[in-house]
Amino acid sequence: AALTQVWAEPVARRFTIFVFVSMLAYSAQDLILEPFAGQVFGYSPGASTQLAGVQHGGVLLGMLLVAAAGALSAQWGARHGVWRALGSLRGWAVAGCVASALALFGLAAAGGSGGQWPLKANVFLLGVANGAFSIGAIGSMMRLANEGRHRREGVRMGLWGAAQAVSFGLGGLVGTAA
Repeated sequence: AALTQVWAEPVARRFTIFVFVSMLAYSAQDLILEPFAGQVFGYSPGASTQLAGVQHGGVLLGMLLVAAAGALSAQWGARHGVWRALGSLRGWAVAGCVASALALFGLAAAGGSGGQWPLKANVFLLGVANGAFSIGAIGSMMRLANEGRHRREGVRMGLWGAAQAVSFGLGGLVGTAA
């Protein structure tokens, strides 16, 4: 009954779908990236695995970027609208998704470049976008947990966690198949 009540909330339902779709893409990309680097750019298994380190370094930078923007927004946001906008977790989640899509389009374009594409830079930028997205999405989840029917915060968090877990598993399957 509690799950039905939460699913009936438009905000909770939309966020669940967002979490599912975005985490599906997020989890599939790792399994596609390494074989792609080997096939298109001639990377050895060791070199393609090192790309994950490049990507995760970008993720860390993206996370730190959102944290710094949030701190600046908290300090200066009341006086300057630009700083207030930089503190929007929803904005960071959306911007991270859009930037991730652009980075993935860049990787798709790399396939036709004959190996002349700045692959490591593209993968690093993908990581930065993923880091910004993840902090924006997690922060949004924490804020949205309190929206809706009273005393259903745990059910909302459980629903979003289940959507993430199922999409991660499915992303592994889809990424491997791709």
